[in-house]
Amino acid sequence: MRWFRLCAALLATLTLASAQSPTGKWVARYSSDDEAREIVLALSVESGGGVTGYVLAPQYEDRIVEGTANGARVTFVAEREANNNTRRRSSYSAVLEGGKLKLTMPTSGNRPPQVFEFTRASAEAPAPLAPPPPRIALAAPSAVRDNGLARTPPMGWNSWNKFQGKVTDKVVREMADAMVKNGMKAAGYLYVNIDDTWELARDSQGNLGTNSKFPDMKALADYVHGKGLKLGIYSSPGPTTCAGYEASYQHEAQDARTFAQWGIDYLKYDWCSASRPYAPDSATMQAAYARMGEALLASGRPIVYSLCQYGMHDVGEWGAKVSGNLWRTTGDISDNWKSMSNIGFDLQPGREKFAAPGHWNDPDMLEIGNGGMTDMEYRTHMSLWCLLAAPLLAGNDLRDVKPAILEILTNKEAIAVDQDKLGKQGVRVAKNGDLEVWARPLADGGRAVGLFNRGEAAAKVTAKWGDIGVQGTHKVRDLWAHADRGKVKDEYTAEVPSHGVVMLRIAK
Repeated sequence: MRWFRLCAALLATLTLASAQSPTGKWVARYSSDDEAREIVLALSVESGGGVTGYVLAPQYEDRIVEGTANGARVTFVAEREANNNTRRRSSYSAVLEGGKLKLTMPTSGNRPPQVFEFTRASAEAPAPLAPPPPRIALAAPSAVRDNGLARTPPMGWNSWNKFQGKVTDKVVREMADAMVKNGMKAAGYLYVNIDDTWELARDSQGNLGTNSKFPDMKALADYVHGKGLKLGIYSSPGPTTCAGYEASYQHEAQDARTFAQWGIDYLKYDWCSASRPYAPDSATMQAAYARMGEALLASGRPIVYSLCQYGMHDVGEWGAKVSGNLWRTTGDISDNWKSMSNIGFDLQPGREKFAAPGHWNDPDMLEIGNGGMTDMEYRTHMSLWCLLAAPLLAGNDLRDVKPAILEILTNKEAIAVDQDKLGKQGVRVAKNGDLEVWARPLADGGRAVGLFNRGEAAAKVTAKWGDIGVQGTHKVRDLWAHADRGKVKDEYTAEVPSHGVVMLRIAK
């Protein structure tokens, strides 16, 4: 009897230790629109407290490279294959409470961390994750025909910056209504673009579906078209989108036909998970984007083609050759001065040679009105994007816009610079510390000029005619004051607020 009790006590102790150990396979299940999804966490705690294992989510595989366990608490760093033949590292933390493992997941941008509750599926140490299959290398494609669209930079609205995964059919219809009502349509904003999270898994014939947030994409397109606007959509050349939804890998032609049947007018094509099946070289990326470029042309419907691959592999050199109308030049913008000014001022010079009617450098969407910057900083944002001949895609809630923000977004004199038919991108012509002068030639022979102050105090900024390519005396108009400044000889000086701009039009 004593031996039996000892064995029972030992078994209970081992069982309790197993229950309190993070070692094992854990599963978190959650509902994402119409699909049940799961994240798998595999952990093996070694005798010295080290941790091995992996995290499998719908959009990525993270393999643990270092970690420690201290009782019920675990911290680890995991990495995955990323773009440009690099590896991306992410930090995780977890705590075991009441038989559940609560894992804090990394997020991007300014979003708060996500916490998922995992249930144990097995207490056994998991086998190592199999190495990923060799990535596919593709030969550089032949040039794809120009689709003839976007002869000026596209203007419109995109759902991601404000709504992310909460975009719905109702939201899109209300944005279209608002664009008509508040004057944005009249100012030139035409595209209403749905970003990620609209997708549903394919049917038995391989057709891509829409989830319950978008019950009838064709009807939505008809509604938007009925407002005199155009509808955009989102996908990826990889197997899943950035948010882990179904994408267009090996279904490019089929998806392009589906988009055309729905009445889609614009496609944002985001690299994201394409780094998993495809080799990271330039030729392969070009070929992957060319496949969809060809498919859109063959669909029979004019669809603006937006390449979202973050400026990798000198995309300006080949974006037009895959039928791209615009291509991202950098990583994602955030709604703050540091992000916007770095992307606009620091990362665009040198790219101007790639911009031309039908083909535009894209420094990412507008953050104007989302609350992370001052109205003055948003005015600088708008001015710089217009001088850069950048696409103007608003990303705020258009149903409730402050008058000052609406004035920035609908400044027709600034928009006229962005939409100038010559299609020449502006360049920085002078820099003195935080003070910069940018200029852009216009179709009527004049110049658009931005006097920028990136510093923390107001300062005088001077635009010299010789720097911007004109001589003598010229009429000057202030595009934010909507006021003529008379005839000015040789140079123009203005007091510019901190993080502010004075935007001018210099007559021929």
